[in-house]
Order: sequence, then C-alpha cells, then structure tokens
Amino acid sequence: SAYRLCTMWKLPSILAKTLTSGTRGSPVLPDMSEVRSRLRDIVGASTNWRDHVQAMQERKALHTLLAKRQEDLPPRRMKDSYLEVILPLGSQPEIREKYLNVHNSVRFGRILEDLDSLGVLICYTHTKQEMQPKSPLSIVTALVDKINLCKKIIYPDRDIKFTGSVSWVGKTSMEVKMHMLQLLDGDYSPVLDATFVMVARDPENKRPAFVNPLIPEGPEEEEIFKQGELNKLRRIDFSTASLLKMAPTAEERNIIHDLFLNTLDTRQEGVGTVSFRSRKLPPNSVWMEDAKLKGLQICHPQERNIFNRIFGGFLMRKAFELGWATACSYGSSRPFIVSVDDIMFQRPVEVGSLLLLSGQVCYTENNYIQVRVHSAVYDADTREQQTTNIFHFTFISESEVPRVVPKTYG
Repeated sequence: SAYRLCTMWKLPSILAKTLTSGTRGSPVLPDMSEVRSRLRDIVGASTNWRDHVQAMQERKALHTLLAKRQEDLPPRRMKDSYLEVILPLGSQPEIREKYLNVHNSVRFGRILEDLDSLGVLICYTHTKQEMQPKSPLSIVTALVDKINLCKKIIYPDRDIKFTGSVSWVGKTSMEVKMHMLQLLDGDYSPVLDATFVMVARDPENKRPAFVNPLIPEGPEEEEIFKQGELNKLRRIDFSTASLLKMAPTAEERNIIHDLFLNTLDTRQEGVGTVSFRSRKLPPNSVWMEDAKLKGLQICHPQERNIFNRIFGGFLMRKAFELGWATACSYGSSRPFIVSVDDIMFQRPVEVGSLLLLSGQVCYTENNYIQVRVHSAVYDADTREQQTTNIFHFTFISESEVPRVVPKTYG
C-alpha cells in the first residue's frame, strides 16, 4: 500500500486499554474548545483583543517563578503528560460544518490547528507546577517534524480521538508524539501519527527557559526517548548540510547535471556547440517555474494565539490549503495528503501582518506530488519580506502526474 501504516505508539498498558476500549464505559473526555480554554487559563491570556497589552504586562511578574537550572525542576514521566481529547463530529453535528470540505470529508487544515493546540497543552501538562495556577513559561511550536497518515479519507460524521504525550525532553525543548483515531464500527482505529517539537521561553517569550526533565520507564519508553534523541541529531545534521552552508555531494552534482543535460536543446542548426541557454522541456513534463500558486493573508486579531501572535495552527492550515490547491492544479485531479514534513517556524507572525504564501511543486514521482510552501511577512513601510515558515507536504494524486523539471540551479 502507498500509505504508510500508522504504528500505534507503545504506551503503558493502562493507557493502551483506554485507547482500544471503543466507547464502552469510557470517561467523558475534554473536547477541543476545552483545550483552548485551558490554555488561556494557564497563560492568563485575555479573550478580549483590547485587553491583551495589560494581560501580557501582568505575565512579566511570573519571571520570579522560572527555574535557574533544569536540575531544580522535578523529573516527570511520560504518563504524567498523557492526554486524550475528543472531537465529537459524530455526537455533536453542530460542529461538523467547521470541519467539512466540499468532498464530504474532514478538512485536514483544521486537524493541523487542533494538533498544534493539543501539543502545547501536553507540554504545559508536563511542566505544570503544583500551587501555580498560571505558568511562567511561554510554550510555542518550533517545528513539525513529521505527520504520517494511514487513512485516505477522514469521515466528517464520526467521533475523532486525539491522544498524546511528551516523548523526549532537552533542556528547553520538548518533543511531543500525538495520534489521531476515528470511531469506526465501535472501535477507534488509527488515522495519523504526528511528531511536534515545542520550545519553552520566559513569560515575555524573549529568552529560552528550562523545562522538567523526562524519565522514561521501562524498555518501550526508553526506545521512544532514544528515538527523540536521534530525531534531534538528524535535524542538526540536516541544518548543517544546507546548500547555503555546504556544496552538493558528488551524487547530488550528478543528479543536477543529468537534469540539466536532459533539458538542453541539441537540435540547433548551424551551431557547432550546444548553447547552455537553449533549453527544451522533456516529454510529459512541466517546468518548475510553471508549477506555482501564490496567496495572501491579512492576519486579523481573530487568528491570534494565547501570546497575541498569529496562531501557528492557522499558518499551517493556510499553507496546507495553498499546498493542496497547488497539487490539485498540477495533477488535474483531487490530491490526498500522505505526509507532512519539516515545518519550521523561523519567526513569529504579528497581528496585522500581510502574509505572503507561495506554493511550489518541487518533486514528482508516479502519482506523488511534493509541494513546498514558503511563507513570508511583508512590511508595507520598508517594502521588505522576511521568511516566517517553510512547509513540506506530500500528496498522492488519483492518476499519474507529469514530471516537474527545474530550469535554474536554484
């Protein structure tokens, strides 16, 4: 199957029982509106845009609650941060429309928003200190490492359950693993696995802050923790191997050269040598520069997060929707999301920003389409753009798609 099988994340047996028990005798679980309400309470965020400055000023006093060293914070276990949340699409029809797309399935962009909110709440649960109703930490999404889907269709009229826990902890960062399941024939079956990385900062969201260490219990949890450490090392290797820092390898140079040679026009008459400037498109191919879509968002106060910046889940939803439209127009048929990789949050987006989104098909193979979405904020005063995020989405189309071919080295 083209779809990777979702692996049920190994949890302590008492938690695993809850996951597989279906609806029989389950406790009442919090829903997504409760998740967002809890986040506002933990941070002390105002629900009124006009009061946000005062609410953020009041957070400054929480500086005294920050730990001076990580060793001063009590260690936590994976099950301490474990949460289950329900999205009651089946039992509460009135919320369906927000999640519904024209193909009568669930809008994946909405799921990205919910995963982002849940990931932050899981981290606040891990770092919660007794006797402190408000947290001194500002916890924000640093990157989405990977989301793998094993279901093509998410049904809009059946309950969804999200589960998750902190899976690895550094000094100031936390990896969160989350899972989404949907109720089918009385049992919850896996839909996707997601890995997010969150960072903790001081109450004003200016400097890094220490978080509670994580103590894995038993071989299964040790394996999960070790995988988190490997993920961190892989990300470091990936960033140091950037083309902006390091020349292409011999293998990469050969790939680039072959792509280039395939597009040279060798049919020029009366010319002894082929001109590097004369290029032709190979059969059943599309120039990369012709496989783009662009969009613009005005960032209104309604889309702000608990720290009065633009909500990362909203940015992911808008980028995904442009990425989907890019894949749809390229493949001329409905694309299905298979995987989300390497969403990097490079800088926050302020309320009132003009957000420029650019979708680009960057690789194709058989039915698969890889789309990169670049997002930048435009400063109307200086007329400058600054990159805020880069997104990578992999789609599968219903039929084979043309090959995308780069024309320039970039």
